[in-house]
Amino acid sequence: MVRSLHLCPAAVVGLVMAVGVVGWALAAGAADGYALDPAHTSATFRIEHMGISWVSGRFDEASGKCEIDKADPAKSAFEMTIKAASVDTNNAQRDEDLRSPNFFNAKQFPEMTFKSTSVKKAAATRPSAQGAATQPAKEDAKSPPADAGAAYEVTGDFTMHGVTKPLTFILRGGKEAELPKGVQRIGFFGEFSLKRSDYGMDKLPGAVGDQVKIAVSIEAVKQ
Repeated sequence: MVRSLHLCPAAVVGLVMAVGVVGWALAAGAADGYALDPAHTSATFRIEHMGISWVSGRFDEASGKCEIDKADPAKSAFEMTIKAASVDTNNAQRDEDLRSPNFFNAKQFPEMTFKSTSVKKAAATRPSAQGAATQPAKEDAKSPPADAGAAYEVTGDFTMHGVTKPLTFILRGGKEAELPKGVQRIGFFGEFSLKRSDYGMDKLPGAVGDQVKIAVSIEAVKQ
């Protein structure tokens, strides 16, 4: 004879809560967590000088993390932090000027940060002049290679020089590799433009251009 199973109200509530917690954990675990590998992550830029040439540079210290859900990109997220004092244009005097209140004011604003607020799958596109990548790709030398991987439209909050503004751009990639054995890696790259004056960096107009072209390449290790 099979006996009926009777649960007291408290037990029923506990069981429901337990099932809910398990369900939440499974949903939260759908996205894979990664930490950016500083040795294989770069943030570079170029800006006009006197309207006749371009000065290029990079930031030597960048860190961050990302959550990747290829089945549902909306569950993905990206974060990145760049140390302003790590700016490097291969000229010590210019770099000190860039760290000064004339530009980044690295002592008062030591970090630049980006934290995504939404991620969605995007068609093959190219960055627009304002940083929002919405223009169809063209078959020319500047287009990404055919094997560039997936494309994601990433929107988030970018903070620089104490000012936070929304920023939208396209990240391409999502390809994976294993190196060393047992260590899973994933990579993305993207390009966008912004105006330094929008972030209160408006010193030396004319001598230094306002529009800054930025390229970011990240390689992250699965946690």
